[in-house]
Amino acid sequence: MSKIILITGGAGFIGSNLCKNLLHHGNTVICVDNFFTGKKSNIESLMNNKNFTLIKHDIINPLDIQGNIDQIYHLACPASPPKYQLDSIYTLKINFLGSLNILELAREKKCSVLLASTSEIYGEPEISPQNESYRGNVNTIGIRSCYDEGKRIAETLFTDFYKNYNIDIRIVRIFNTYGPNMDINDGRVVTNFIKQMLNNEEITIYGTGNQTRSFCYIDDLLNGLIKLMDSGYHKPVNIGNTREISIKKLVEILYTLIDTKSDIIFKNLPKDDPTNRNPDITLARKILNWKPKIDLEEGLQYTISFLKSN
Repeated sequence: MSKIILITGGAGFIGSNLCKNLLHHGNTVICVDNFFTGKKSNIESLMNNKNFTLIKHDIINPLDIQGNIDQIYHLACPASPPKYQLDSIYTLKINFLGSLNILELAREKKCSVLLASTSEIYGEPEISPQNESYRGNVNTIGIRSCYDEGKRIAETLFTDFYKNYNIDIRIVRIFNTYGPNMDINDGRVVTNFIKQMLNNEEITIYGTGNQTRSFCYIDDLLNGLIKLMDSGYHKPVNIGNTREISIKKLVEILYTLIDTKSDIIFKNLPKDDPTNRNPDITLARKILNWKPKIDLEEGLQYTISFLKSN
């Protein structure tokens, strides 16, 4: 059955892919974005779809929507360190005031609402893999804390709206995700390396390159988000790929996929950059019957093709 679905941050990397997916399955989609980091080009192909509406709006201000809404995916927030550190106070406002406004809208419309949280709430983890019961190790006054702590307070706000007003919430902790519609200049490791290799520039590795990440392809993530929205589960759920690799290994894989003359250079690791990321997805397997399906090499090939053509 088709639904009316509102997506904040709908012109961003994850949001634009989610808009396309939900429209493809016959839903009506309302995309809300102020284009702080989202791009109109990401949703250009959707503009003539009669079931798609774009509203340019900054969610730190209350949002007035006429008519019914069945579901809200709250994705709005800069997600790459250079973007969320550009204006740390604004990042905090998006996470608290923006989330508050979206929760009030969900309360008014009596609809389900999903928060796109992040693996960054685990900070510099002292356990691996990270499961949902782990409370994290976050520097509250560090350079990344506007995002890390911003998402943590958003999780608290969502949970308290559930406890106090019985709002039908979902919370997803998203681990590193990649794929088409990523901004090649967004400063994240996958796009950094691909851009540098395609342009035969020096490949910049921060620290030793032994720090690890677990990369999930966008289609797998979307499948997890939609399953979670439809699940009725109200506590946080990790969504990510469990294949943990070092940053140096990622470069080695990309060398096999891109014909490049790029050499590697090493620079100092940015402050508070986590040394490991690896999701425990036991809960997602149990509650959602979800696991990632797309291999890293296959997903990287799709991403390289997209970035080349754009």
